[in-house]
Amino acid sequence: MTRDEIRGLAIGAVLVALAAALPLLDKGFYLSISVNIMLYAALCTAWALFSGPTHYVSLATAAFYGLGTYSVGLGIDILPFPLLLAIAAAAGAVLAGLVGAATLRISGVYFVIFTFGLAELVRQVVTWTQTKLATAMGLYVFTDFTESHIYWMLLALAAAVFLTGWAINRSRLGFAMQIIGNDETVARHVGIDTARSKILLFMISGAFIAVAGAIMAPRYSYIEPPAAFNPMISFLVVIMALLGGTKRLWGPLVGVIPFTIVMDIISSQFPNHTSIVMGLAFLTIVYFIPNGVTGLIEQGRERWRRRVVVVGEEKTA
Repeated sequence: MTRDEIRGLAIGAVLVALAAALPLLDKGFYLSISVNIMLYAALCTAWALFSGPTHYVSLATAAFYGLGTYSVGLGIDILPFPLLLAIAAAAGAVLAGLVGAATLRISGVYFVIFTFGLAELVRQVVTWTQTKLATAMGLYVFTDFTESHIYWMLLALAAAVFLTGWAINRSRLGFAMQIIGNDETVARHVGIDTARSKILLFMISGAFIAVAGAIMAPRYSYIEPPAAFNPMISFLVVIMALLGGTKRLWGPLVGVIPFTIVMDIISSQFPNHTSIVMGLAFLTIVYFIPNGVTGLIEQGRERWRRRVVVVGEEKTA
């Protein structure tokens, strides 16, 4: 472990400790919006674990999230909550593995369309099942968890996602994903099992997203398919992650914090215009900052380094 890595982990631990103290200072609006920020921090980072190195844009976030939410809704009366989190993680990983085995051999727009259709398919299946087999459209989730408890669990989940991403980057899987991201054909020629690597990473991402949905279930109290499998979740995750940038593990955070605050203001002041704002934001990011804010920062640093080198050479001459 290098000195920079140790310093980065120490800084991360301090930031987590400071963030954990927030519920002790505020129990109202700031805690509520912090829960949303922490939720999307975990979701976007988990999404970037897979989509960052592979450059595959997945719109299946809502499917994994809703699956985790329903795992808690169906079992909250008979099983302990920690076990339900484990079940949600397993369900998310299994679904991601099945989807990955069927679709990760395709790429580009076909993968995007399939993952979006998957989320809609799961939502329709759950809706049909509840309509035909249950007496109500939704599920009640009654627990003793407060907003503070949910915030702390999401904070722990976000930290776990970061640590997992850091460990993956240092592993053979992370090295393989870097090669796959640069050129998948070359990766296959050097002996990397590209399909297996992508499926494994997709399963890890899906498991974390499902756990996030499970943690949020007590906050909703009453779960319905349109809310649990809301496609807006998938689009928000993509927009926030791309805004921050996916080349760095911490990159999505740069997009999560400001965009969550902006969306909260817009949804409260102009509730009928959130889709327009999301569409404009997506177009702006794709056309003007395709590498995200962190990409702009890295480009600025590189230009500064080149300028310093040129000035140094001129002085030497």
